[in-house]
Amino acid sequence: MPRTIGMDKLVRAVLAGFLIINQSGVLVMDIDDKKIWKAAIYVRLSRDDGDKAESESVKNQKDLIRSYINGRPDMIEAGVYEDDGFSGVNMDRPGFQRMMADIRDNKINAVVVKDLSRLGRNYIETGKLLESLFPFMRVRCVAITDNYDSAKQNNQSDSLIIPFKNLINDAFLADTSRKVRSQLDIKRKKGDYIGSFSNYGYKKDPLNHNKLVIDEAIAPVIQDIFRWKIEGMSQDAIAKRLNASGSPAPLEYKKLIGCKYSTPFTSKERSVWTAVTVGRILKNSLYIGTLTQGVMTTPNYKVKSRLKKPPEEWASVPQAHEGIISREDFSLVESLMKRDTRIAPGRDKVYMLSGLLYCGDCGQNLVRKSVTAANGIKYCYHICSTHKKNKECASHRISEPALLNAVCASIEQHLRLCVSIEDILRRAENMPAKQLDIRRVRQQIENKRAEISKIAARNMKMYNDLNDGLISREDFIEFKASYARQRESAESALTLLMKELEGISTHGDSQSQWIQHFRKYHEIKELTRPVLVDLIDQIVVYEHGKIEIIFRFQDEFNDAQNYIESLPGIAAFERPAI
Repeated sequence: MPRTIGMDKLVRAVLAGFLIINQSGVLVMDIDDKKIWKAAIYVRLSRDDGDKAESESVKNQKDLIRSYINGRPDMIEAGVYEDDGFSGVNMDRPGFQRMMADIRDNKINAVVVKDLSRLGRNYIETGKLLESLFPFMRVRCVAITDNYDSAKQNNQSDSLIIPFKNLINDAFLADTSRKVRSQLDIKRKKGDYIGSFSNYGYKKDPLNHNKLVIDEAIAPVIQDIFRWKIEGMSQDAIAKRLNASGSPAPLEYKKLIGCKYSTPFTSKERSVWTAVTVGRILKNSLYIGTLTQGVMTTPNYKVKSRLKKPPEEWASVPQAHEGIISREDFSLVESLMKRDTRIAPGRDKVYMLSGLLYCGDCGQNLVRKSVTAANGIKYCYHICSTHKKNKECASHRISEPALLNAVCASIEQHLRLCVSIEDILRRAENMPAKQLDIRRVRQQIENKRAEISKIAARNMKMYNDLNDGLISREDFIEFKASYARQRESAESALTLLMKELEGISTHGDSQSQWIQHFRKYHEIKELTRPVLVDLIDQIVVYEHGKIEIIFRFQDEFNDAQNYIESLPGIAAFERPAI
């Protein structure tokens, strides 16, 4: 709303001739020769532009502009338009757009700002505004500290200085943008969380907002999602179960805890769980403690459309915070989601062997079939999906009960082998042969380090000989290249020896990690879906009922057997049967 004109300003307007007294004694505006400017006060502040909050505050800007307007009899305040927290890189600001609408409605015909950077920092857009749009709409523009007034452009220097100032404002914003991006990139690589809102299942540490801590109220929901997936539930079934139990979806939970978070992707008043939401959680490595940031970016500070960066450019920091899910469970779920585990109609879980059975000839999945005999008994079996589709492969037909019995027997045998391997490896730790290997490699390492020291000493002496004139520059260059090759060879050999020593010293520890994975099922009483997917990677079915089971950690299992075979002093009957 227009402000009331004070008596002092009214007197100045009369004396200046902007207001006259007619024959009836009434004050009227002299519209023939003079003009009253209805001035808009426009203020803007954004730390993203590098503005200093103390000196550039919107209050200070308003006070400066009001003082300017009150000191001019030809101006009255017609409105205040404010954009606090909006960058000057584009013109899509609510206060600015409201001001432009009032200009089109002839409510204002002048714009007063502290300086041109408040109007905008985009060189091209601000230039169009000052040189084309405002003149076309007959709008006066005043930038106080820049000493710019479009109504008083009487010299040619303005046509050079004003575009140059706009260019400086634009360059300042570009420099600020580069600095901000660089600082954020450093924080990402350090594992600092820089998001405005924490992810579902976590909250910001009250003592350090760049660190995430587990939200104990939501962590059980995340754990249930992964557990249900391992048990064989689909993402859609998990979503329905969460909705039925009343567990708040991620967006709804943000609203419940008071976050001012919005997204254009919601179409309902209350957000609910969907298969897509569940899938995102199951694929997010955040829940094992790995913080991945910098996935999306913008081309530059002027273009705000977001683009996805290639994975090699992401900032991924393992163990950046405490995980909610174990790495084993996450890896298992990741593997399950890559398999064909479609759920039969009317069921909310996959069959026990879904996604584990493969044809030994064509490599495709086996599918489950069932038939009902005349006596009403239902029989289930599995056949090759290629055979079912076009008969281009043998059927590999095998009954489900026979298959489950064979799998159960193989699991029991594999668990016994793992226990035997663990026992032999534990005894091998104290075998004289291993201790001799460790001493041998350590001595080789000491010898190689001494060799590197001698090469370094010779290299230093060579510099002294050059300075003393004992060798020529040509000899110096030749000797230097020779010593560099010798040192590179010795350092490569030292690296290999260090790896060999580490392998000998930690062989038992590295073996025990995967063995403990199987050992926890040593007293297994029942074969369930979670047990199967946690122990078995693939079940390969050949013709005539022959099967091959590939267990998880199969490479580690084979390495352990080969290591045991190489150990002297282990009686043949003590080795696990292979």
